[in-house]
Amino acid sequence: MDVITFGETMVLFSAPQILPLEYVHQFTKQIGGAESNVAIGLAKQGHQVGWFSKLGRDPFGAYIQKAIRAEGIDTSRCITTSEAPTGIFFKEKKSAESVHVYYYRKGSAASHLRPEDLDEDYIAQAKILHLTGITPALSPSACDTVFRAIEIAEQHGVKISFDPNLRLKLWGEAEARPVLMEIIKHCDYVLPGIEEGEFLTGETKPKAIAESLHKYGAGSVIVKCGPEGAFYSDGCGSGFVHGFKVKNVVDPVGAGDGFASGFLSGIIRGESLDEAVKRGNAVGAFVVQVDGDIEGLPTREELDNMVIGRRESVDVKR
Repeated sequence: MDVITFGETMVLFSAPQILPLEYVHQFTKQIGGAESNVAIGLAKQGHQVGWFSKLGRDPFGAYIQKAIRAEGIDTSRCITTSEAPTGIFFKEKKSAESVHVYYYRKGSAASHLRPEDLDEDYIAQAKILHLTGITPALSPSACDTVFRAIEIAEQHGVKISFDPNLRLKLWGEAEARPVLMEIIKHCDYVLPGIEEGEFLTGETKPKAIAESLHKYGAGSVIVKCGPEGAFYSDGCGSGFVHGFKVKNVVDPVGAGDGFASGFLSGIIRGESLDEAVKRGNAVGAFVVQVDGDIEGLPTREELDNMVIGRRESVDVKR
């Protein structure tokens, strides 16, 4: 298995119209979850990926598992429970630049994840364990599960990648910062956004953010700077890779997850940090041009054509 990841995926109800939610009467049913977004992005690149969660024993839980499995991802370690429901969320678009998300996930099945839910042998055979900062924010038991997964990965030589994915609606700053920093010290690849890096370190410049995280124990640090591109550093060398121009931004949600999938694909394929970051930038550019968290993720052929040609713009035509 190339990558294993776990966390909460919810059913997404997306409004097809650009309207405030109170005026919307019909919704499109999709799925959305940071970890499963990354998993699907990697699967589309031809990698072997496993994703698991704790899902409600309800129609939404069944829908999520079937949808993710249909993307070629192993979901065999998913757990279902009758004790809690599958989470849902709604996406509101007032304009291409004004997208709001409303979550209904408190007490969800995924928040009941526990360390004993982990299959050590399953995690041990992966090349990379990918984590986000959302899962530890769900509940104390989910947080314990993340740290147990880190222990397993370290014991078996599995590399760890981590996207902080800061969600202050789930926990406060005082609680979030020390937990996220404790995770970071164990990670081989850390992928914060520029604002997340500032939150974690107090620094405002990508290079200073990376240097601060290196001092704390992080391996390679990739600071995502939105459409401008991303800065990378492995503690010995560093650089900045410019982003791809996008003519029409439809939905920016999920771009960071797309970046992570492109970056990890490059790492698995043995590319340099520079080349892997370039792949991440390209996937992010694809994602923002399509409505939905996963629908814009490119195939390997599409991504290779874009990256090898290093076109200055990405125009999705499907």
